Amino acid sequence: MSKKNFHTFFDCGASKVRGGILNKDNENEMFYNESEFFTDPANSEIAIQKIITSFEEDTDEYINNTTLMIDSSKMRSIGISISKKLDGSKLRQTNVQFLIQEAKQQILKYYTNYKVAHIIVNNYKIDNIDYSYLPDEIESHFISLDIIFICLPSDIVLYFKNIFSKSNILVNQVICSSYVKSINFKNNKNLTGHLSFIDIGFNKTSIVSYFNNKTLFLDVLPVGGNNITKDISKILEIDLEQAEQLKINFNQDYRSLNDNDTSIEDLEKIIFARTEEILELCIKSIKSNLFISGEFKVVLMGQGSKMLENQHKNKISFSNDIDFSEETLEDICQSGFKFGTGLNTQEVVVVPKKQIKQGFFEKLFHFFR
Repeated sequence: MSKKNFHTFFDCGASKVRGGILNKDNENEMFYNESEFFTDPANSEIAIQKIITSFEEDTDEYINNTTLMIDSSKMRSIGISISKKLDGSKLRQTNVQFLIQEAKQQILKYYTNYKVAHIIVNNYKIDNIDYSYLPDEIESHFISLDIIFICLPSDIVLYFKNIFSKSNILVNQVICSSYVKSINFKNNKNLTGHLSFIDIGFNKTSIVSYFNNKTLFLDVLPVGGNNITKDISKILEIDLEQAEQLKINFNQDYRSLNDNDTSIEDLEKIIFARTEEILELCIKSIKSNLFISGEFKVVLMGQGSKMLENQHKNKISFSNDIDFSEETLEDICQSGFKFGTGLNTQEVVVVPKKQIKQGFFEKLFHFFR
């Protein structure tokens, strides 16, 4: 049997795991899978293993490595400017690489519990002239870089790496899920101007803002869809499982409301009140980070935004232009695949360390697992 060239992605969320596997030599050969919704993070390991098994059955190949897409309420973006005087000769790529590496070392020194997932160069200032990209064949006496580092907590990265290690699968790269999804949506729709993506997850809401092709900032709020579930549970005096089911069925099947003696109007009030609070906190963050006073485009993403599909849009007391990504399982996985092709020209590619080739006994163990 010939060895196929598969590329695997896992989006490991706090309440659901999604996966995609693509044959690089035949893009028509791809498979997707996702777990059931869960509230206990310990269930993520079982969910991951089930998807691994399904992919290996679908492809008739063992998965040896993967890319992880992770979000966290503790992830953060850190902006830094770094500069260097030069001798007036032609600017070389090594000059820029040195500055980026120096900046990265500073981040790792002061944020010891974090791993750098993305390095984004927003601006190259060369002899007091700004460039959005590094120009070729230019002489320089002074260079300054404005860099954004998107970082994920080391303990969460290690937690998921250990899960895949149990299945003898190496993690090649770890990327930020909400950031990568926002790039995919923006590029697919050719959106420009001031644009912010709000990704409402289970226990966090992340914000990624752009101006045209420039990534401006990422922020994370420790509130998400689970807070809406808790509100429903408390106000309606039902358990969390029932509350979650009411929230999930809000746009799908109103019969479940009657079973719980709950009116649609009461449920709407609870859901919209907390949602508007989350959105207002997001807008406050955007305005304070970008110093914007006027209107700007907002796109809602994530599992938590599915309650607010377009038929409910006019019921939200929200002043900004708002849209919904309506992302599917395929959209989420494709965002990871496309990110691997390097569509974001601002980003510095972090080359992973070369993986050690498996020995005979490791392969044997993998064969019989």
